[in-house]
Amino acid sequence: MQSESQIPIAAARKRRFAVSLALFYSAVFAVSGTHLPFFPVWLKAIGIDAAWIGLINALPAITRFTTLPQVTAFAEKRHAIRAAMMVSVLATAIGFTAVGLQQHPLALFLIYALTCMMWTPTMPLTDAYALRGVARYGLDYGPLRLWGSAAFAAGSLACGYLVDVIAARDLIWVIVAWAVVAVLASLLLQPLDDVRHRTTERHAGSALLRDIGFWAVIASAALIQGSHVAYYTFSAINWQLHGISGLTIAALWTLGVIAEIVVFALSPRFSLHPSTMIAIGGLSAVVRWIVTAHEPPLVLLAIVQLGHGLTFGMTILGTMSLLVRRVPQHQIARGQGYYAACNGLLGAATSIASGAIYARIGDGLYYVMAAMAGLGALVIWSARHRLTAHPHSEESGG
Repeated sequence: MQSESQIPIAAARKRRFAVSLALFYSAVFAVSGTHLPFFPVWLKAIGIDAAWIGLINALPAITRFTTLPQVTAFAEKRHAIRAAMMVSVLATAIGFTAVGLQQHPLALFLIYALTCMMWTPTMPLTDAYALRGVARYGLDYGPLRLWGSAAFAAGSLACGYLVDVIAARDLIWVIVAWAVVAVLASLLLQPLDDVRHRTTERHAGSALLRDIGFWAVIASAALIQGSHVAYYTFSAINWQLHGISGLTIAALWTLGVIAEIVVFALSPRFSLHPSTMIAIGGLSAVVRWIVTAHEPPLVLLAIVQLGHGLTFGMTILGTMSLLVRRVPQHQIARGQGYYAACNGLLGAATSIASGAIYARIGDGLYYVMAAMAGLGALVIWSARHRLTAHPHSEESGG
């Protein structure tokens, strides 16, 4: 039991952890908020065609199932998750700077590939760091994570304003600027106590991979999150073709993120089982993509964008909750790596295919995305009874 003198110290540590993590989440998601909607616009502005855009935008997903699991496992084995986060954002800032100095498709592809090898582990490492802090200090994940969503919206809005003010070929430097902010924010991250289970480290990965429930969680989440690929890659380009301004595009993205923030803020009050939350996310995505495929008027499109709180927010909350239940704390970075790898494998295939599909049928691509989301909802619903049990304990190590 803590003495009275220790309680203020513990409270101060908890507050420092929460504040520093919120700042880091904000900076990292500000990079994503400028990158996801407007990196394809920048590629198009410097003369890259649709096929190359699809290939280049597949690179983050490819690295998620190739190099990312090795990075997260290495960081966890060395008990250096925080250090790996700091190195990752520094390499990201350098990489995007190098990307901005290129215009040839092949050179862009190669440099961006190297950048993604260091950039894509940032979020799984951050979520692993966050979940360890949540367990250590008794915090809720959703309210911490919402600051990242808020920064995503701010970054998207700022970039949406700039796309109408500066040349589209200069948008890359906005991404670089936010990456530098992330480097500065990483310096404030607080160290956490190591979680060391030396006797189980050798078999940690294989134990997770033998857990059918774990596979059901990451497969369903990958299908539902992968169904957002068309939206992430081609929505800004397609909406521009329909005469929607850059600021309006950013506002549409922001509406979705606002809904996501509301879901995260209210998450401590949710009583639904996490598998039900994921199923709701998948079914909501089916409706969202079918409506989007019909080229709805701006008012209806704005309403549909609010569904992002369910299609993305509800899905990720359910996924993180189930990962905490299925994965021992000392293996959480490894579990996040496998989850990101599954997302990456499906996301890469979807991104590559989406370029060719979009070139042929345009908005019809969203029907394919709806089918993916529906399959994800079916997978998690089929496994819901298996997921009611907690298969691990800290003593067993998995």
